[in-house]
Amino acid sequence: MSAATTRSRTPDRLCAEAVDLARAAAEEAAAPGVVGDHVGAVSEGDRVVTHLFACEESGYRGWRWAVTVARASRAKVVTLDETVLLPGPDSLLAPEWVPWSERLRPGDLGPGDLLPTDAEDLRLEPGWSDEDNPPPNSVVAEPSVAESAAAGADVAAAAVLAEEAAAPDAVPGVDTSAAPAAAPGEVSEDLAALAEAEDAEVTPGPAARVGTPVPTGRTAPATSRGAITEVAEELGMGRARVLSRYGLHTAADRWEESYGPKTTMAQAAPASCASCGFLVPVAGSLRQAFGVCANEFSPADGRVVSLSYGCGGHSEAAVMPKPPQPVPPVLDETRVDPLPLRPAPDSGSVQTEGPAEEFGHS
Repeated sequence: MSAATTRSRTPDRLCAEAVDLARAAAEEAAAPGVVGDHVGAVSEGDRVVTHLFACEESGYRGWRWAVTVARASRAKVVTLDETVLLPGPDSLLAPEWVPWSERLRPGDLGPGDLLPTDAEDLRLEPGWSDEDNPPPNSVVAEPSVAESAAAGADVAAAAVLAEEAAAPDAVPGVDTSAAPAAAPGEVSEDLAALAEAEDAEVTPGPAARVGTPVPTGRTAPATSRGAITEVAEELGMGRARVLSRYGLHTAADRWEESYGPKTTMAQAAPASCASCGFLVPVAGSLRQAFGVCANEFSPADGRVVSLSYGCGGHSEAAVMPKPPQPVPPVLDETRVDPLPLRPAPDSGSVQTEGPAEEFGHS
């Protein structure tokens, strides 16, 4: 490496002696009385030196004013480069900034707060929606051009089969022997009268027979998208995104950690929640491992608990015995017990015979 590209580790003498110039620049940038003692000088390169001054301003403990001076080659005059306030090794700094999505903790969401979810959230996956294109093999998939042509040919073949299979008993209760044949695409008068009597709707077109096989190479009639949408909404499948397997596992791990078999309450419990009468089972695959506690005196009331969890409020842990019931009295109606209306003369403690005491009975 050449000498021209090598930076000197020794501060330039003229730049190192320009302490007063650096102090004046620091005092001009800072408030009066804020610039402290000269801490040191650091060589930044050839004929470039940074002077460090202590910062006496409250709230900036350990910070230093850094004033960089420099001079041109073979020049005797030192010029000012820049003045900044930099933290020192013992300075008080703010903690590293963390995005709000990483700072958020369970329980931070309050009334009126909105918590947006990431579009690529691993806990969610796309759900069924009528706006999405169905799979190619779905019953609601749009047929291709070739399929449409084949379907048209099948319709023509089905019309020929329907004409050949037309018989007087095609419509029960209607005599079509004397009735004139209806034009293609029209409904006969007798069939219209029957439809009106039955309050039914008749679609003009070739007659179809029940049990007629679907021609080879043609799929069954597609189910309408509206019918599937209604069923999907009833089953809860109309959501844009649903819980993914990853989201399901993370939720199960979180519930297992809070109300699982390793908790102190579960280890001291007389029995597990699997045999508790207050456990409400959940639906889906979580039914085999979790349930909802419905015991108002349990610390897990209204929470999702593991079947291995337990507490002292178990329904069968300490069943209180019923209080003893007194035996009903037995009445003996075969004998009569005499009940005197007046006590016998000799039944008292005072003797009627003999001299009376002076001051009465003691």
